[in-house]
Amino acid sequence: MIDLRRLHVLRAVDHYGTVTAAARALHFTPSAASQQIRQLARDLGVDLLEPQGRGVRLTPAARSLLTHADAIQAHWERAELDLRADRTDPAGLLRTSGFPVAISVLLAPMAAHLRERHPKLCVRIQEAEVTESFDLLFEGEIDLAVVEATPHNPPLSDARFDQQPLLDDPFDLVVPDTHRLAGCTHVDLRDAAREEWIAPVPDSPCRPHVLSACGASGFTPDVVHHAMDWNVMAHLVANGLGVALIPRLAHLTPHLPISRVRCTDDPHRKLLTCTRSGGHERPAVAAALRELRALAPTAVA
Repeated sequence: MIDLRRLHVLRAVDHYGTVTAAARALHFTPSAASQQIRQLARDLGVDLLEPQGRGVRLTPAARSLLTHADAIQAHWERAELDLRADRTDPAGLLRTSGFPVAISVLLAPMAAHLRERHPKLCVRIQEAEVTESFDLLFEGEIDLAVVEATPHNPPLSDARFDQQPLLDDPFDLVVPDTHRLAGCTHVDLRDAAREEWIAPVPDSPCRPHVLSACGASGFTPDVVHHAMDWNVMAHLVANGLGVALIPRLAHLTPHLPISRVRCTDDPHRKLLTCTRSGGHERPAVAAALRELRALAPTAVA
């Protein structure tokens, strides 16, 4: 019989990319994690890791095994649901995560609504960026995440996760109130091609959206300032230091001398809900997903 704990170590190596990273996430030493995989390989009579440069990689046999492991995890989620089939009313603990804007506009009101409608359900919210949310789901630390679609996310075909579209969040061009485009109802991004720009920091998941939107309009923005927080960017704009693309979901500091102008090009980012495979059927998660879908249409109005 396969030892599921050892199988989970192998899944972690695949998820995190190295034995050392997997061991860190599982609170093992690297040698202990390696021992778990070696023992699993002996139990199955196949090699699961092979040398690659200074590290290791999963063998074809390990890849085949992981396909079954992901199915086992999904079946386990459904088995837990079957055991609680008589508990149709959401109850217990629901653990969620999201990036700051998603928490402010979606997860916080969702939690408030659930508290009113399902008093036996306790919702916990954790701020986490996209990659961390997928790690938390994989580790079983959360049950539901709201994430931004990025090129670095697991593919939609990844059997470990159930990712579903939630909403499109448009980017508005934000300019100082005194700017020539401030009075426009809509603007073509090409009209701001020669401006100085304020953009998200290089490792931000939103930076590719901004650069791609400008590229699709035929120019590369002259980025002179970088920021991590949308309100920091808004303050830079307010002081006449450049223009910026800022998502409509981002609530900016009131009374700043700035104007948000809609773009005819319709640049946007996509927000997704994500659970472990099979996890969306749990009553608490299903109730949360219903609330999020109800909130989504009004969030970007």
